[in-house]
Amino acid sequence: MLAILIFFILHWYLSIFTQTFFLHRYAAHGMFTMNKSWERFFYVFTFIAQGSSYLSPRTYGLMHRLHHAHADTERDPHSPSHSDNLFDMMWQTRRIYLDIGKGKYVVEEKYQKNLPDWSAFDKFAENIFTRIAWSLVYVAFYATFAPSYWWFLLVPIHITMGPVHGVIINWFSHTIGYRNFKVSDTSTNYLPFDFLTMGEGYHNNHHTFGQRPNFGGIRWHEIDLTWWVIKMFNKLGVLELRQAKTIDVRTKVIRRQRRAANI
Repeated sequence: MLAILIFFILHWYLSIFTQTFFLHRYAAHGMFTMNKSWERFFYVFTFIAQGSSYLSPRTYGLMHRLHHAHADTERDPHSPSHSDNLFDMMWQTRRIYLDIGKGKYVVEEKYQKNLPDWSAFDKFAENIFTRIAWSLVYVAFYATFAPSYWWFLLVPIHITMGPVHGVIINWFSHTIGYRNFKVSDTSTNYLPFDFLTMGEGYHNNHHTFGQRPNFGGIRWHEIDLTWWVIKMFNKLGVLELRQAKTIDVRTKVIRRQRRAANI
């Protein structure tokens, strides 16, 4: 049982880390830069972490840019405002994601700039046989270590881990939680301390300051775990923050303004 729990927790957090760090903050927003070697490393690392649910950084980046540009409108690729339930939203997101990847969904040129692109690797990682191979690895692991068949109920989550994280963030961060800022969309911070999705849950903060790599830090309890990793990578030379000199100052100013307003 311990092996299953460790495996599930590792898969959960490695998958969400690659999604928020590489797909979201790097590919979609370009909050930091890295050289081509490190970019290719994180392509492979994302493939290992997400496994059968691997998401193309380029396609994800395009879809997420559309989300910010058209949040909660009919052109939003994933909005609870236009879905009856989270499963319906998940299915609509999948359809748009596939259409963008195949070039069937027209995306304006302005959203296609400065996206990472390794089409040969994406083609391999998203191949149906590659996804089946990863799924069989999960089944084999559970067949070896699961103490009972009930544990196999976790296998579908492993297989769809990337979309599961996406639907948690895009559904609950637009339906429940609190708001630090008034914005034109329904974005919220769905957890006071986002231990579940490593900072992605501070969605209202992110929609207010779209290029700020620290999603937390507005209130004392908003700890963005991914931001800590980004700062460490920046010091190690793995990446370079685009706004390194202004990020901490901006955070302090925002918090000072909120204290002055007694928010």
